[in-house]
Amino acid sequence: MPWNWTDPDWPNFRYDPAALDVHEQKFLLSSGEILGAVHHVTPSEREQLRIELLSDEAMQTSAIEGEFLDRLSVQSSLRRQLGLDPDSYPAKPREQGVAEMMVDVYSGFAAKLTHQTLFRWHRMLLSHDRRLETIGEYRQHADAMQIVSGRLDRPTVHFEAPPSAQVPGEMDRYLAWFNASAPGAAQPLPALTRAGLGHLYFESIHPFEDGNGRLGRALAEKSLAQNIGQPSLISLAFTIEQERKSYYAQLEQHQKSLDVTGWLVWFARTVLTAQQVTLDRVGFFIAKARFYDRHRDHLNDRQAKAIARIFREGPAGFTGGLSAENYLKITGTSRATATRDLHDLVQKGALRRTGERRHTRYWLKLDEGADAR
Repeated sequence: MPWNWTDPDWPNFRYDPAALDVHEQKFLLSSGEILGAVHHVTPSEREQLRIELLSDEAMQTSAIEGEFLDRLSVQSSLRRQLGLDPDSYPAKPREQGVAEMMVDVYSGFAAKLTHQTLFRWHRMLLSHDRRLETIGEYRQHADAMQIVSGRLDRPTVHFEAPPSAQVPGEMDRYLAWFNASAPGAAQPLPALTRAGLGHLYFESIHPFEDGNGRLGRALAEKSLAQNIGQPSLISLAFTIEQERKSYYAQLEQHQKSLDVTGWLVWFARTVLTAQQVTLDRVGFFIAKARFYDRHRDHLNDRQAKAIARIFREGPAGFTGGLSAENYLKITGTSRATATRDLHDLVQKGALRRTGERRHTRYWLKLDEGADAR
């Protein structure tokens, strides 16, 4: 199979810059919108927003690889790493590791990329994993590094990376390219072009025994942050996870050729979608803060617990809306009390009611009549 790295012209990727121009312009405009939106919240709210966005990314970059984390543990770890007042929730090893890496990417975005940066991220992510032979170093095993699926006796090989012996040299060249293509460097590239190339290039080398996907997405975040001059905080992993099948299909297709215009356009559109997701989440966060300003002192303990649970579902809320059965499960109260509580929340303007009888559903009533649905 002619993998991209076997091409004599590797790693000179070919693409049409004109196909990306409009996406590059939209990226810069949306970056400004996100920065402007974030400045509408108070400093303390900004810290909580940062925790929520970083924890979403930590959760989703792991979910793409089939690893599902404890959100509260991730958030607790992030608070500790960012030097904020810690809570009492325990920080578990996997969650603590990915939180450490996210904060390192966030706080050190402007620094040059080095081997030691990547080794440090790898140790953070996988120091708990006793299955791996090599942690905090590039892979060294003699076996082929393959991406496979299907039955053990009849596997489908989606990609085979360069042999381990070639990895140090490949990574020397990768680091030189990454740093030379940064803003103000010798050969700067536009933001989306650089991040998209950098991600595909890294995934094609696949330098570590495990964790390459998460590290590759961290590199894309670092690249984008360098191009806009501050941490991007965009929901990239969150968006990729929603398009996981397409993501893997695009990688597989474009790891067989050095012609990568299609990949770069797909990646650019994904980043732009991620920016809109971030804008929506920032808007939701602001609406949440204003909701609590209006209603915090008027909720009983059961109502407060249910409202907090709805907000944890994010901008979409509960699929199909909050039902009385949901309320019963969340609060553990009686049906009669649940009915009174929900009626009271509607009367106070905290919830909006739709439907009748068993089809009755409740929605958060946010700013200017907007609903979380």
